[in-house]
Formats: sequence, C-alpha cells, structure tokens
Amino acid sequence: MTGTSGVDTDQLMELLSVSLGAYYGDFTVAAASENLTASQGKTLNVLRRGPAAMRALATILTCDASNMTGIVDRLEKRDLVRREPSPTDRRVKNVVLTAEGRRVIDVIRAKMDTTRAGLNRLSEEERDTLYTLLQRAFTAEPATPRPGA
Repeated sequence: MTGTSGVDTDQLMELLSVSLGAYYGDFTVAAASENLTASQGKTLNVLRRGPAAMRALATILTCDASNMTGIVDRLEKRDLVRREPSPTDRRVKNVVLTAEGRRVIDVIRAKMDTTRAGLNRLSEEERDTLYTLLQRAFTAEPATPRPGA
C-alpha cells in the first residue's frame, strides 16, 4: 500500500479472483445450456476476435495441443468452426468461427445474467473507465477508446 490509504496489489488480486470466478461460473453455465463444455465455449470466445492457429489457441487456452485438436474436432462436427489453410504458411491450419459458431457464442454471452447484471450496475462512465483500466492492465496494446465511446 502507498501512504495511508489505497488498495494494494494483493487486495486487487483477491477481488479480481472473485470477479473472474463469478464470470467463469456464469460462462460455464451458459455454455452448458448450449451443450458445450467450458473449454469449447472459451474456444469460440477466443475465435470471436478472429481466426487463430491451433498452436496459438492451445497457448491462449493453456492446454496441450492434442487436447486442442479434440476440442476443435468436436466444434467442427457441430459446424461451429472450420479449419482453413493459413494464407502465409501452408503447413498451418487456422481455426475460423462459422456463422453458427458466432451465433452460439453470442447466445452464451447473452445468457450470462450474473455478469451482465454486475456490469449494468455501473454507469456508462464507470464502464468506460473499467474498460480502459482492464485493457491497460492486461493487454500489450495501448488503450484505445471503447467502441461507441
């Protein structure tokens, strides 16, 4: 802690842990309602940002590459993702979200009532501030204005 007031890093880490626990609990229930495991749902969530190579997905989701193959195989059987050759390296397959995959991840996000209720308790200004702070704390990219802000 700095000076006589303020929140220290351990307190922030504890609150972040509670927040993420609530978020992932909410996400897991919503994914299950669409007959997906949490890992399958997280894969769709990552792919919502854009195509990714199998190895990159495994790294982002902190799982073994062989496990990632099984996750993608099951998603592909449901037509939620497809594999495409990389435009820059023919040895690499990119995983791409299909229109159905986008619909399903949007449904999952819409069903996350606990998370939505918590974020909706914030004012627009507070949401903008939270967005900026989370981006600055957890992304390598410089903070950019929130879309629509």
